[in-house]
Amino acid sequence: MSTSSLVNEELQPSPTPAPPRPVFAVAMVGLVFAVVVSLVMVKAVLMLRHFNHDGPVSTTVGVILVVLTLYAWYPAAKALGAGQQRASLLSQDQLVPSRRIAARGREDALIAMGYAAAGLIVALLLIIVLAKDGGVATTFFALHPIRLSFNQVIHAFWINIWVACVSEVLVLILGLVVAIVRMLPGRAGAPLRMIAMVYCDIFRAIPAIVVIMLIVFGLPLTGVRFFQTMPLTWLGIIALTLTYSAYVSEVYRAGLASIHPSQSAAARSLGLSYTQTLRTVLVPQAVRRVIPPLLNDFISLQKDTALLSVAAISEALLVAKLWEAQLFNLSPIALVAAFFIIITIPQARFVDYLIDRDAARRAGK
Repeated sequence: MSTSSLVNEELQPSPTPAPPRPVFAVAMVGLVFAVVVSLVMVKAVLMLRHFNHDGPVSTTVGVILVVLTLYAWYPAAKALGAGQQRASLLSQDQLVPSRRIAARGREDALIAMGYAAAGLIVALLLIIVLAKDGGVATTFFALHPIRLSFNQVIHAFWINIWVACVSEVLVLILGLVVAIVRMLPGRAGAPLRMIAMVYCDIFRAIPAIVVIMLIVFGLPLTGVRFFQTMPLTWLGIIALTLTYSAYVSEVYRAGLASIHPSQSAAARSLGLSYTQTLRTVLVPQAVRRVIPPLLNDFISLQKDTALLSVAAISEALLVAKLWEAQLFNLSPIALVAAFFIIITIPQARFVDYLIDRDAARRAGK
């Protein structure tokens, strides 16, 4: 570097630091939003009390909801106070503390908006459910139809769970077999690879409800005594197994393909056969990698057991539809939806846990 450039840099004045961004405007937006949401929640609570004839339960729930929406006022007020502190510090030429206060104030304002937005969603849902004197609530959440149908629906729901569990075991086995066949090496495996590929393409293309109707109604019509004497539930299991094995085989195949070729080469160099390499090296690693997507497919399979109602299999949805036709109310069907939610949400959270654990393991935590 030349002497002239050093002199120019020494003589050049340092840039003036920019002041922190203002906080007052965003704080006012957060406070106004919080106040509006509280008013909307009050309206929703009044509708709830009117629908429940000013019952003690609705009053208690309403008070809790209004108090929760008032919490958004607190960070908004803190943001306004941070705006005043920012102005005071700037007047004293204290840029660094003013930047800290301004950043904290903007964060408080955003927190207020976030909590207010959550309260607004809850309030709007209540207003929609209670509109037209509770038309939505009486259509989907009436307690009397739920009480009448509960015992029969929950007993029928065990059929959904049993079908899902048996189908999942069969899908795990058949899907792995199809994935391995699709990855057979050499010209000798080409015909089998083609058959496995055609199977996957066909059953991924046909909707599950069509497969169920073809299997459950079609196989007994073939005249084969084995299919004629088979219970309808087992025919439904076959239909779901054929459909989901095509999807699961692709999950397995992605897991096998994700393993570095050096793993297979090292196993073969140690004298292991292709079958031994699959059994002891490739498949165990692939299964660990594909557990989260496998569980996602099983969640979908659990929900698709409700499609068996089109084949007159007495699972939960079919029983609920019979009650709906008798009571002219959709609450029994909403009860079925609640059962599926209860068993599906823990599975979804377990999938998230496995994904987070795998990410932490890969990061070395």
